[in-house]
Amino acid sequence: MNPLLRLLVLALVLPAAACSTLSAQQRDRAIAIAAAARAPAVDCGQPDRCAEPSPLRALAGEAFAASAAAPDGAPHHYALLLDEGGDALLARVNLIRSATRRIDLQTYIFDTDDSARLVLDELLAAARRGVRVRLLIDQLSAIADLQILAALSGAHQNLELRIYNPTFNLAKPNYLHYAASVVCCFRRFNQRMHNKLLVVDEAVGIAGGRNYQDDYYDWDAQFKFRDRDVLVAGPEVRTMERNFAAYWDDRRSVPVERLNDVARRLLADGVPAMPPARPAHPRRVEALSQAASDPETVRTQLVARAMPVAAVEYLADLPDKHHGDSALEDGVGAAGLAGLLAGAQEEVLLQTPYLVLSDHALEIFRGLRGREAPPQVRVSTNSLAATDNPIVYALTYKYKRRHVRELGFDLFEYKPFPADPPVDPALGGWWPGQAPADAPDPEVARSELPGGSLGGSRGSAGEAQVAAKLRTETRPSLLRTSAPANRPLPVTGAGPRMGLHAKSMVIDRRIAVVGTHNFDPRSETYNTEAAVVIDDPAFARALAASIEGDIAPGNSWVVAPRAKPPVLSGLNYSVGKVLERSPILDLWPWRYATNYEFQPGPECPRPLPRRDPEFHRCYAPVGDFPEVSLGPKSILTRMLTAFGAGLVPIL
Repeated sequence: MNPLLRLLVLALVLPAAACSTLSAQQRDRAIAIAAAARAPAVDCGQPDRCAEPSPLRALAGEAFAASAAAPDGAPHHYALLLDEGGDALLARVNLIRSATRRIDLQTYIFDTDDSARLVLDELLAAARRGVRVRLLIDQLSAIADLQILAALSGAHQNLELRIYNPTFNLAKPNYLHYAASVVCCFRRFNQRMHNKLLVVDEAVGIAGGRNYQDDYYDWDAQFKFRDRDVLVAGPEVRTMERNFAAYWDDRRSVPVERLNDVARRLLADGVPAMPPARPAHPRRVEALSQAASDPETVRTQLVARAMPVAAVEYLADLPDKHHGDSALEDGVGAAGLAGLLAGAQEEVLLQTPYLVLSDHALEIFRGLRGREAPPQVRVSTNSLAATDNPIVYALTYKYKRRHVRELGFDLFEYKPFPADPPVDPALGGWWPGQAPADAPDPEVARSELPGGSLGGSRGSAGEAQVAAKLRTETRPSLLRTSAPANRPLPVTGAGPRMGLHAKSMVIDRRIAVVGTHNFDPRSETYNTEAAVVIDDPAFARALAASIEGDIAPGNSWVVAPRAKPPVLSGLNYSVGKVLERSPILDLWPWRYATNYEFQPGPECPRPLPRRDPEFHRCYAPVGDFPEVSLGPKSILTRMLTAFGAGLVPIL
């Protein structure tokens, strides 16, 4: 940016930011107000803090006992894939209620909608019965309600809330503050804590892609994330706990009462009462709450699917990644995933919502491709219709030729209305394509809805989709601005759509990875990330089956070279390749690859790989942006594709 323009922006914005600062005396007084209000009394005098018995929590006892009895000292664990949003929320609430000593929760986003408020109320209840609760939220998407934040600052002696890397020492910056941050301190503003972790009693942990917002638990009426967590019970949870402690103790983690806007609220009004919960769908919240206290439901819905595994490792960045005076070694933390990927021999199955590869990731995949016998690489990612971030998808679109031709990816783009989504209506989830007015009542058994009985597998192909053709736009989340460019785009179907958010990988059907890392520049350079790595063939096969379900024909389109390029194939390929490398100009309208839909029939009884000679006979092209209802807005994607390459380092 021009230095003169930078000074002008700072001159306009920084005075407003300065006005929000407090003196040391004011801040000390706000801290004292919060501390004095914290209730010391607990509701339970029992040694176990009146924890609810939980068969899910009991898995940890079995794992630790097996580890102690192992003659070779090898650790034993249980691991559970949390594929459905309802199961993921059920597990969290059940584990919080089972806590006897401590709960540590670390997240990137914490909203105030139904699912987030349910979890928050459970954390408060745990603190009041004597459990120590520590809640750490990245500032970019922390709770945006100052009354709730001020109330939490003085809620109870057993509950602490800290905000990671607060901009201008504020809990709730406005757009002017964000603008000033980008101008004055771009790198620090972009250094975000992307980790998501819940640890209970250092015995059971949940890690993966889900934040605390209805989108992640199938409860949002317009958009839902197809996401994935993994629950781990056993000794490696102690590593998770130590990693959380490193963030909690880091200088970037600031107690909420020290932030200027929260402190001002405390100075003006004292510690306010927690606003009452007003769920948009109270019956759904009540049904989930009751299920979480039903041991039989927890046993059949969750525990029955847990798998004994041995080799579990939690690879997580440390906050040192954000300190210029402390460089991390290669392979430390989440960077260790690169070594696992480079060691692939036969197959890599990768799922990422944002396929914008970093230079390091490109180097690894090129190395795999250059082998005499390269491993097969299958990648599941979002289509433009499914993504929550069209700007990032524009870069995926720009490099389709490189992904398909140069790197040899078998690429699959997720549909916004998948035929067989991992959604459980019995736990309140709304089926993609089901109009909100027709949303299932949580008390209705799943056997009456597409997908079978409670806890069953995915539903049948077309039953959940509706015939109506309505344009729907998803609501903006805490991360989404009012700018149309960064909202999910209108699509041709009605009701809530689904978009990938899962970040997972299976290597050689033996190593399973579930976490937050996208192998993109932001994950590598700016964000801190984390992943659970499980070296176990049975668990790896289960994760592979989950990802393969997402790339099945009813759930994803196949990306493949065009059968007949619209212009001379050699010219089309050469021009596209040259312009692909340009960060300034890339307006070539004919892409090397496009999306295809499987057409089953007597001559095409089963899906084919894109390299099969009969592929184009069994697959019909559906265009570059299927199911997107853009009209003139299609220009937006092409312009971003043309000029967006310069954004790669921060996407």
